[in-house]
Amino acid sequence: MENLYLGIETSCDDTACALYSNKRKVVIHRTAMQLAHERYGGVVPEIASREHMKTLLPLYDFVMEKGEVGLDDLSGICVTNGPGLAGSLLVGLSFAKGLSYGSGVPLTGVHHLEGHILANDLEDSFSSPCMALVVSGGHTQLIYVEKIGKYEFLGGTRDDAAGEAFDKIGKLLGLPYPWGAAVEKAAKSGDPEAFDFPRGLKNSGECDYSFSGLKTAVRLKVESLGGLSSAIVSDVAASAQEAIVDILVRKAVIAAGRKDVHKFYLAGGVAANGRLRELASEKLGSLGMEVSWPDIKYCTDNAAMIACAGMYRIESGKTDNIDLNIFSRGELKSWR
Repeated sequence: MENLYLGIETSCDDTACALYSNKRKVVIHRTAMQLAHERYGGVVPEIASREHMKTLLPLYDFVMEKGEVGLDDLSGICVTNGPGLAGSLLVGLSFAKGLSYGSGVPLTGVHHLEGHILANDLEDSFSSPCMALVVSGGHTQLIYVEKIGKYEFLGGTRDDAAGEAFDKIGKLLGLPYPWGAAVEKAAKSGDPEAFDFPRGLKNSGECDYSFSGLKTAVRLKVESLGGLSSAIVSDVAASAQEAIVDILVRKAVIAAGRKDVHKFYLAGGVAANGRLRELASEKLGSLGMEVSWPDIKYCTDNAAMIACAGMYRIESGKTDNIDLNIFSRGELKSWR
């Protein structure tokens, strides 16, 4: 018997809806990006929440129409309820609650990071126990997955996320939005050894990260150069990218050595970075680990991953009531 699940994702500045099937996997997914934030140098929470209010209902109507289903055809409504921007989360959760209350379809709240991890289940089968590196604009965490629903936090950033470092460096170099992808593009023609940028907590022996010092080092170097030719921009981008990716993988190797696993997943927006995929495959592969990542379209925030994660919760009997609330911050905790 086929069960269909609606996914809703509004944790930051992307509005997303999707239908997911326990038989066919992703039926349809759509994401509406918000580009108005570029002029402000980052996401403005108030603008983000207002855009979600404008976009969510038409996006939902489109997905349901293209999927040729109605509310009565759904087995569950799955919505991100944290972590993320409070206003943005409230828009998605309020909408999901209204659908659930009016139809009687079960509701479940999904942790955003669990969604990113299970983006690896959208096209291929997810294998556990495993390790996952969730790395995005707001998160950089190493998580041991004993099985879906049972998680152990092994380490994370003490200050800024790796994705934020990419964004700030891209903006500093005058690259176009989205800055993370622009840094990777500029780095392709640059020398990754042109500048020796720091790797935060390199010798700590722990699984934690720090990227604030790298951002400062890049800013000071750019200021000292006096001008930015296209060649210099490429060299700075390549060197900064190498510093970020190098430390991400170094800590992943430490974490992998603490658990008896043979599967390692990359997840989150930065998992789309080609150099990260290349270095992770090389270093972790040399330890006998198989390294996987989602298709690029599922690396960034999307509702298909939320529907998939929610499916596991609902089919395990984990549903939520109308009093479900949001949370802006919070670790991924086990629910099994």
